[in-house]
Amino acid sequence: MSQPEIQPNTLILSYLALRKAVGGLGALLPVILAIGAALIFQTGLQDSVSYYYYTGMGNVFVGILCAIGVFLMSYRGYGIVDDRPGDPALIFVIAGVFAIGVALFPTEPLIAASTTDVTIGIIHLVFAGLFFLTIAYVSLFLFTRTDPAKTLTTIRKRRIQTYRVCGWTIVGAIILIAVQAVLPNDTRQLINPYHPVFWLESVAVVAFGVSWLTKGKAILRNGT
Repeated sequence: MSQPEIQPNTLILSYLALRKAVGGLGALLPVILAIGAALIFQTGLQDSVSYYYYTGMGNVFVGILCAIGVFLMSYRGYGIVDDRPGDPALIFVIAGVFAIGVALFPTEPLIAASTTDVTIGIIHLVFAGLFFLTIAYVSLFLFTRTDPAKTLTTIRKRRIQTYRVCGWTIVGAIILIAVQAVLPNDTRQLINPYHPVFWLESVAVVAFGVSWLTKGKAILRNGT
């Protein structure tokens, strides 16, 4: 028996739904963790999004990141023009692997960290850094690809601007996180009560989410 043919409109709607799922989970991740920890477990704001692994929201942290990772690995870049280097499907798979790596290799605990904890924490940082760089690349160089045969509409131009703003926001947040990591100890002690890393990570993750929500036409949906 032959398999039913998938209609193009159904395929497009499936990809739009997948993009919205990735974007929604990304944009809501820091909000869900912070509010959930505060309301359910009476846990204060953590110094990093990753530290929620060690709170009552740890399973939620792992679950959302793994879901994002699986969604990314399932995505095949439908509608992305392949006239420049870089296979979109492979890049999304790599981004998904990095997201799952962030979830499964927790950051180093603040108290009583063993040698193994330190090693796993380093792996976590590598995965996190590569994940942010990859999603910035997606926003800046994949989502902005256009078909030369088609005229850019006003709404499409606005989407491209949104992708670029989101991509550079992620890059800027990564740079600022790196800068604060090398600040003198005294300076870091002064700013730590304001949780700078948490807020910068949140900015980067929300920018990632907005980029994907835009791609899924949950934002700037009118037009083609």
